[in-house]
Amino acid sequence: MDFGVIGANIAKLWTNYWHIYILEGVAITLKLTFIAVILGALLGVVVAMFKMSKSKIIRFLITVYIEVIRGTPLLLQLYIFYFVLPEILPIFDFNEFTWVAIALCINSSAYVSEIFRSGIQSVDIGQTEAARSLGLSSGQTMTRIVLPQAVKNILPALGNEFIMMLKETSLASTFFIGDLMTAHLKIKGATYLMLESLIITGAIYLCMTYPLSKLVEAFERKMKNADK
Repeated sequence: MDFGVIGANIAKLWTNYWHIYILEGVAITLKLTFIAVILGALLGVVVAMFKMSKSKIIRFLITVYIEVIRGTPLLLQLYIFYFVLPEILPIFDFNEFTWVAIALCINSSAYVSEIFRSGIQSVDIGQTEAARSLGLSSGQTMTRIVLPQAVKNILPALGNEFIMMLKETSLASTFFIGDLMTAHLKIKGATYLMLESLIITGAIYLCMTYPLSKLVEAFERKMKNADK
């Protein structure tokens, strides 16, 4: 293995393709990640609320939803949303990107819902009782007292979910929607330089995830110091 040749090939690929495939791939990957995490978080809050419902039927249905999503591979879910749902739900004339984004959002919601549920349950029950004794309704207690504290407690976990989703969007390349891994496949197909293309792609993912992971770690340390 000639590392000099590999280095020269990497420089050549970067020069020739960063503005054609790579930059667009990074943009689509980040767009897909933000959509999946933000909408997944909003849906996750709703799922968490239902999971703590007093109705046994609702809790059962939500539990099934969470276990099915968390218990099956993300790639399988992407296949279902990409190939199956457009056939059985033709009324929803979405493009390929939208179906993939919906699948990632649903997947993220199942994990985020458990994060929110644990965060809500970590808030001292005495604060809820005190709020209710002051005349606040259950909805006001949740939105004004419980959720703000729960969000603070779970922000590091949400940050880790963002990092995980950023990496999991690579599975979307199965459907060639233009993400970073799709860029790798296009470059590999055009040049037959698989190793060099993989190195560039891996380095870009690392450059995106490493600072985020350090930011999450710093935030966790800050929270621990604040609690002392």
